[in-house]
Amino acid sequence: MSSSKSIALLVCDTPMDSIKDEHGDYSVMFAGLLRTAAAQLGLVPDAVTLDAYDVVGAMAYPTEEQLDRYDGVLITGSKFSAYDDIEWINTLVAFTARVAKTRPQLKIIGICFGHQIVARALGGRCVPNSGRWEVGPTPVPLTPLGKELFGVDELYIQEMHQDHVPEVPPSFHLLGSTAVSMNQGMVRFHEDGDGASVVPPSPIPSRHPEFTEPIVRKLTQARAAQGIIPAATAEDADRRAGWRNDGVGVIARVMLGVYGVGIGGVV
Repeated sequence: MSSSKSIALLVCDTPMDSIKDEHGDYSVMFAGLLRTAAAQLGLVPDAVTLDAYDVVGAMAYPTEEQLDRYDGVLITGSKFSAYDDIEWINTLVAFTARVAKTRPQLKIIGICFGHQIVARALGGRCVPNSGRWEVGPTPVPLTPLGKELFGVDELYIQEMHQDHVPEVPPSFHLLGSTAVSMNQGMVRFHEDGDGASVVPPSPIPSRHPEFTEPIVRKLTQARAAQGIIPAATAEDADRRAGWRNDGVGVIARVMLGVYGVGIGGVV
């Protein structure tokens, strides 16, 4: 039996206190997400281990020696905007670009804000979406490639964003779209030594697979009370609160596959 896969978790935000107190921080949320998905696949509980790095306040990153030991990188979501010209975001973009270029064996998955960071790092852009929000469980119709990757025709995923990646960056393939945001996820392939296409260092459609209905409800209510999210948007998200959530059963399983969990003896 091989050892578990080790992932560098780049933490780009801290949940508000009421969410953190009940559901934990992002390292807890993502560990729970991947552990639950691994259990559903009959894998050992520690099939994936996450090492968290605070890239905001501490601007902490894995060293070159540590990167040699990792199987992948996971970039979390954030309340910040990926297009902001501030030091920690620019540093994160530069780090992502460097890792993708110099360490193609490391699979990079970006979650919402992380997806936008990967786009910036690899030739794309992130922009405001004209004030349009996507909040709560949202159906995302998939492209033929998306259907092949996820095994379903559409995903239902928890969303919480008004920024987006308006195009598909060079060398990426689109995986899913909605009427509000065209690029709901993308993937980039690279070739192995034999010329075969293999899963890349790139994001997959994963707005917020780590979010559950209680988390999104609290976040939506708080942001609506602050006037950040329009009342009508919050009301519509509340109407859809009980809709399906494919975060664990579909998306997290694909995330595990991207990182090689269940492959090569990790059982």
